[in-house]
Amino acid sequence: MTIPEILNGMKKVRALVVGDICLDRWCTYDPATSEPSAETGIPRLGIVASEVTPGGGGTVANNLAALGPAKVAVLGVRGDDGFGFELDRALKERSIDASLMVEVRQWQTFTYTKLLNSETGIEDQPRADFINTKPLPSEAELRILANLSAAIEGFDAVLVADQAETSAGGVVTPAVRESLIALAAKHPEKTFLADSRRRVHLFRNVMVKPNHSEAEAACKALFGSIDFKRLRETLGAEALFLTHGSKGALVLEAGKETWSKPRPVEKPVDICGAGDSFAAGTALTMAVTHNPVEAASFGNIVASITVMKKGTGTASPEEILAATAEAENFDPPRHKDAREGERGGVAVDGSMASMRAKSK
Repeated sequence: MTIPEILNGMKKVRALVVGDICLDRWCTYDPATSEPSAETGIPRLGIVASEVTPGGGGTVANNLAALGPAKVAVLGVRGDDGFGFELDRALKERSIDASLMVEVRQWQTFTYTKLLNSETGIEDQPRADFINTKPLPSEAELRILANLSAAIEGFDAVLVADQAETSAGGVVTPAVRESLIALAAKHPEKTFLADSRRRVHLFRNVMVKPNHSEAEAACKALFGSIDFKRLRETLGAEALFLTHGSKGALVLEAGKETWSKPRPVEKPVDICGAGDSFAAGTALTMAVTHNPVEAASFGNIVASITVMKKGTGTASPEEILAATAEAENFDPPRHKDAREGERGGVAVDGSMASMRAKSK
């Protein structure tokens, strides 16, 4: 399909993000006002401005919404705290449906606080993350499972955002993960894509999007050695999207591997959230075309746009069309037989070249 056709198809897609829906707080401090406390002598930072945006799975939802689908909703937990209020407002401002979110009393909203120097615009101080290290309350878990089961019929694409890096405290508990696996088996016509920082190896029968280090860790956890082909087979994933940052993504399917190279960009402004924007573009395209290679190629275009923006930026359909039109020298994805190693011989796969040519 051409890129305009894909973008038009996305207008009918209803997408749900399940998992750790977080809050990003971008706090700007003025070094001139940052002096030791008169009472304790401990250095302080004088915050002079702040901005909040959806973070974690919320960043994925934000990227989805920017692409213009029929609906974007989130399912996760938030605390009954100020950060939870800010998260609700940030989601609603972006037309993201937060009605499935579960509020938990005496639970702090998963929040990333990032400190930027007003003189340089650079994040140069340790980040303060508000996390939970105790298990999700059983009542909250039951409500998540109930909401998921009741809502699944109303969505075409489900993206799993397993952001928690601790062994407890995240939304994607074993029960939630098993429910997602069961729903994927029950609804093969729907797109399920999981992104997990620490638990890629525990998913089954859904597509997964690990980065290179996450995929290596998953391989070692499952069979003690690095074998990405075996990883896809063990997980039972229709496609494994193995991202390599600026090098693009390796798409592994049954019997073949395809290297999807990104649109070249010079001096990226901020790579934060690039993986989330790739996931959003990839999942929506899969829901439209059911073609993993086309999906990864589109995801790469989205990511190439967002890395040129500060913070966790998004890409609009207009920006995607403009970027595609400019990519005259863009290298198409490369296909190789699954028996070959990552550095083996390759043959040109013209799918992206075709998408580019037809979009003019």
